Amino acid sequence: MPKRNSTEWSLDLYILIALLVFGFLILIHEFGHYLTARIFGVKIHEFAIGMGPKLVWYQSKKNDIVYSLRLFPIGGYVSMLGENEEAEGEDSDRSLANKPAWQRLIVNAAGAAMNLLFGFILLAVLTTQMRLGTTTVASFREPENGVVSSADSGLAVGDTILRVNGKKVHISDQLLYRIMHDGTEPVELLVRRGDQELTLTVTFPTIAESGQLFGDADFTVYAEADHGLATTAKHAFHKSVYVVSMIWESLFDLLTGRYTVEAVTGPVGTTAVISDMAKTGGAFAVFYLMVVISINLGIFNLLPLPALDGGHILLILIEMVTRRKVPPKVAGLIDFVGLFLLLLLMVAVTFKDIFALF
Repeated sequence: MPKRNSTEWSLDLYILIALLVFGFLILIHEFGHYLTARIFGVKIHEFAIGMGPKLVWYQSKKNDIVYSLRLFPIGGYVSMLGENEEAEGEDSDRSLANKPAWQRLIVNAAGAAMNLLFGFILLAVLTTQMRLGTTTVASFREPENGVVSSADSGLAVGDTILRVNGKKVHISDQLLYRIMHDGTEPVELLVRRGDQELTLTVTFPTIAESGQLFGDADFTVYAEADHGLATTAKHAFHKSVYVVSMIWESLFDLLTGRYTVEAVTGPVGTTAVISDMAKTGGAFAVFYLMVVISINLGIFNLLPLPALDGGHILLILIEMVTRRKVPPKVAGLIDFVGLFLLLLLMVAVTFKDIFALF
């Protein structure tokens, strides 16, 4: 048998890291459902990571729950009694469907909440190791021939940028993202210059990436003079706000056509991105990507779409307002159609991601 070279082994290692990261984030999500279901006394049939045939599994003798690892690392689930219909018999009081609406709401929201909580905590930890940038201009990049410079529009060294197109910016990450997102057109900046606040209309250079056009911040900013607890906490909070707003705006831009379907990626594409990050950016880049993916999973699962946690939450909220349960057959049909469409989208995106690898 021919020996494998170090490059092949290292490639396998990066792919393994990517799969472990993706699986861990799914595990966190499903653990949220599992934990709250156990707290409220819901009977759990199975706790599964992945989809498809079982690779390994174990059934607890204490509570009969099956814990399994399945073939395809594209999701996971917690199978509970009475998820889609009422349960009768001796276990009817342990059925999710028979629990009060507020308990069912918590169980359905817990997965997304765990992803969001994990993302925010990890981001706070990473922030302690980051260079913390202000929104005060330190220097301008030398412009290339024929390329506009934001300095030509009146922006100057020492200006502290307070708002971009009316949106407040508190840290450099927020500032750079707003320019990237809005800077394809002239943007309105509110800046503090000395004791005055000025409004400037600034044109930034643009860059094209993956067929999309983005604004390019052609300046550097000063670092925070103080790296104490208060400053770190401020940056951790605003970084969290920035990541959430970035994800929401990306979803909106996708729906409105600014980004094409080519920008959508699934588990295969995400695994490839994590693998690339592990190769080029090291552990810190992988952990930061985990933050973005975890918060993304949390937000996406809260969307009020059939088959997602947000779709179940919407039905429960309707029940809480109207005081009437959505009939189980109707809820089941909505879930079936939603799951079919979601799986269809997942298959299409997966094939797109696979073709993109070659």
